[in-house]
Amino acid sequence: MSVAYDDSIGVEVSSDSFWEVGNYKRTVKRIDDGHRLCTDLMNCLHERARIEKAYAQQLTEWARRWRQLVEKGPQYGTVEKAWTAVMSEAERVSELHLEVKASLMNEDFEKIKNWQKEAFHKQMMGGFKETKEAEDGFRKAQKPWAKKLKEVEAAKKAHHAACKEEKLAISREANSKADPSLNPEQLKKLQDKVEKCKQDVLKTKEKYEKSLKELDQGTPQYMENMEQVFEQCQQFEEKRLRFFREVLLEVQKHLDLSNVAGYKTIYRDLEQSIRAADAVEDLRWFRANHGPGMAMNWPQFEEWSADLNRTLSRREKKKATDGVTLTGINQTGDQSLPNKPSSVSSYEKTQSYPTDWSDDESNNPFSSTDANGDSNPFDEDTTSGMEFRVRALYDYEGQEHDELSFKAGDELTKMEDEDEQGWCKGRLDNGQVGLYPANYVEAIQ
Repeated sequence: MSVAYDDSIGVEVSSDSFWEVGNYKRTVKRIDDGHRLCTDLMNCLHERARIEKAYAQQLTEWARRWRQLVEKGPQYGTVEKAWTAVMSEAERVSELHLEVKASLMNEDFEKIKNWQKEAFHKQMMGGFKETKEAEDGFRKAQKPWAKKLKEVEAAKKAHHAACKEEKLAISREANSKADPSLNPEQLKKLQDKVEKCKQDVLKTKEKYEKSLKELDQGTPQYMENMEQVFEQCQQFEEKRLRFFREVLLEVQKHLDLSNVAGYKTIYRDLEQSIRAADAVEDLRWFRANHGPGMAMNWPQFEEWSADLNRTLSRREKKKATDGVTLTGINQTGDQSLPNKPSSVSSYEKTQSYPTDWSDDESNNPFSSTDANGDSNPFDEDTTSGMEFRVRALYDYEGQEHDELSFKAGDELTKMEDEDEQGWCKGRLDNGQVGLYPANYVEAIQ
C-alpha cells in the first residue's frame, strides 16, 4: 500500500476531513485491521478454551480426591450419599466444560479461521488483494482533484507573493518622495516597479480564481468517485461486522450452560440427592450396625473341649486387641495382579471395637504374664525359626504405619506365616518390620 500521492506533495492539509488528500488511507487501513481482528478473536477464543479445559481438569481432580476422602471417612448413610453427590456434580459439570472447550475450538475457532482465509487474499509481494484494490480505487478517484488542488495552492502562493511585492514597492515609492537625494530617474524606476507589481497582482489573482473555479467544477465528480470506492469498503467491512456478530452469538450459546438441558438435570439430581438425606434413617442404620441394635453372643456356660487347646496366631491377637478389620484381599492361584487391600484409616467403616471392658487387667486370663510371672501359655514362640526370603511380584504402597512398601523385584524376609486375613509379617533389608499382602510375594527358590 503506497504512502502518498506524488501529485499531493507540497499540498498543505488544512483539516482532518476524509476529503483531504491522503485521508482515505484510514479507510484502507481498516481492511488490514479487519484481518488482524479475526486473528485477535481466534486468540481470544483459544485462551477461553484453555481456561475451560483447565477448569474441567481441576473439577475432576477435586472430585476424585474428595470422593476418596469421604468414602474412607467417618460419614455414613444417606448423608454420605448426599455428600458424594456433590462430587458427582463436579464430574458431570467437568464434562460439560470440556464440551464447551471442544465447541469453541472445533466450531467457532475454525469458522473464523475459514472466513478469514476466504475474505482476505494475500499477495505475493505482501499485503492483501482487497487492500490494494481499495488503495488503487481511492488513488484513481482522488488523483485529478489532487492535481487541480495542487494548481490552486500554487496559484494562491503566487498571488500572495505578488501582493507582498506590491506592498513593498508602494512603501519604497512613498519613502523615496521624502528623500531629496534621489534623482527623477530613480523615482521613475520605483514608480514603474509599483505599476508592474499591480499588474502581477491582477494576473496572479485571475489565475488563482480560475484554478479555484476549475477545482470547484471538479469537486462533485471527485466526491462521487470517492464515495463509490468508500461504499465498496463499507460493504466489505459490513460483511466482517455481521460475521463477528454471528460468531459471537454462537460463542454465547456455547458458553451459556444454563440453556443446556443436561446442566439443569445435574443440579436437579444434586438437589434430590441432598434432600434424600435422612438423619433418622442414618441413626437407625448406625444403631443396628454399631450400636445397641447389634447382635451379641452373650457368654454362656461351655463344657470343656480339647479343641479349646488351640493356639492363637500373632495376627489374630493383633486383631483382637487393635479392633481393626482389614478387607479387600483377594487371593487367587494365578499370577494376575491381586486386588489391592483397601487402606485402613482411623475412620474405616469396617472398624470393629475391642471387646475388653474390664479395668482390671489382672483378671484377664490372656494377659502376657500370670501372677507368678510365667509367660502366657497361649503365646507363640516368637523365635519359631520360620523366617525365609521372598521376592515381591508387584509394587505395594503401605497404607498404614504398620505396613511395608516395596517395588516389584525387591527382596525381603518373611517372619510369620499368612494369617486368615491374607497378611504376612516381614522385614525389609533396612530393618523395617511390618505387614504386607501375602499374595504380593513369592518364595525365593
